[in-house]
Amino acid sequence: MPYINELRNHKFLIILVDLLCILAAYIAAFYIRYQGFPAKNWESFVSLLPWILLIGLFFISVYELYALDRKNTLWDILVKIFVAVTFMAFLTMAASYFFREFALPRSILFIASVFTIVLLATWKYIFLKLTRRNVVGKVLFIGDDDNTERMISKIKHPMLKGTSIKQVHPNIPMDKINHYMRHADYIILCTSIQKEKKSMIIYHAMECNKLVYVVPTLYELLLQRSSVTPLDDTMLMSVKPFGLTWDQAFIKRAFDVVTSAFTLICTSPLLLLVAILIKLEDPKGSIIYKQERLGKDNKPFMIYKFRSMVEGAEKKTGPVLATQNDDRITKVGKFIRATRLDELPQLFNVLKGDMSLVGPRPERSFFIEQLSKEHLDYAYRNTVQPGITGYAQIMGKYSTEAEDKLRFDLYYIRNYTFWLDIVIMLKTFTVLLDKTKAEGTDSKKKWKRASKNKDGNVTA
Repeated sequence: MPYINELRNHKFLIILVDLLCILAAYIAAFYIRYQGFPAKNWESFVSLLPWILLIGLFFISVYELYALDRKNTLWDILVKIFVAVTFMAFLTMAASYFFREFALPRSILFIASVFTIVLLATWKYIFLKLTRRNVVGKVLFIGDDDNTERMISKIKHPMLKGTSIKQVHPNIPMDKINHYMRHADYIILCTSIQKEKKSMIIYHAMECNKLVYVVPTLYELLLQRSSVTPLDDTMLMSVKPFGLTWDQAFIKRAFDVVTSAFTLICTSPLLLLVAILIKLEDPKGSIIYKQERLGKDNKPFMIYKFRSMVEGAEKKTGPVLATQNDDRITKVGKFIRATRLDELPQLFNVLKGDMSLVGPRPERSFFIEQLSKEHLDYAYRNTVQPGITGYAQIMGKYSTEAEDKLRFDLYYIRNYTFWLDIVIMLKTFTVLLDKTKAEGTDSKKKWKRASKNKDGNVTA
């Protein structure tokens, strides 16, 4: 498929140029610091270069700095570059320290890091300018009106720039869908399509070399990670229940204990500072906010957070989610919520075994009861330990709808690996620098009706 091959070529090119930018940054750092390459430092640099490039490749992959075809704004890319380069500098410094014969001056590492950020940002800006203006196409959306309005209000993908969406109802005959499909560049399928018809559409799209985006149902998430088992000469697919195996749970728990204990020791001065600030703003108020949440298998536990709202914020309103510009949030609370410092006491929950570092966010029983009525699959979230951060947190934001968060959480549980936990934890650092991730829900939010022309096309 031409589109897929183009993405692969772009990925290889972007990674290659990223690595060249890192190399150029170190060369520039040496020339600025020493007006050349002293023999001793040149030997150290050459010896350490494979490690530098390997570390760079690792963080380019983790933070997907090659994925410029996705819904990334320039600010998103800059945040990822900054976090990735910061980790590169620390690991390179550690490699330089442990292999002392390869030691590089710290001034070189600092200057090279600054140059790496500038070069990567400049290169990616130029790449986007050269490619995104040409990214246009025809999109066929197959779904009902409610799904169409909801998706258009959320989708901000480069493929939608400068184009329109043709929306058709899933109940129309297949020959009409096939006709529209032949004239489309991309197809988006919503959840309201029957399984048999969805299969027919996907098969036909494959025959026409069309790229299909599917909003998954629970059934489709269940089939992920299924294994093939032969029964004589018949192929069977085994679908395991939601949850972790005993060895996965053991490794995850061991990592949680060691990491949370180490993090608490390292952040103890910060914990003390936040506690003092909360007390100074409200001397009579509590520092730690405790609230009952439901954990694994719906077992209740008390979650700990730094108090970010006025004392007794829900006495009059009852259980409600925080909204944008919520007047119950204190001045210190706004800061610690934006920086996620209010979540740090949950490391004690992790040590106790109530929570994990990574997993679906724990909810109150009130909201779980409400959401379980709307989404029958919601109960599957609690087949694992809840987490401080999670897949839904790095992929969505605080105001993301429960249904979309649920898909991310179920995907995480279904595809759990220890490596996935590491990636989620590393990507959480980019979330900390994105203020939109911490914004409350908009209680007055209404879906803007998409306008259609006489041909049924929807303007994005």
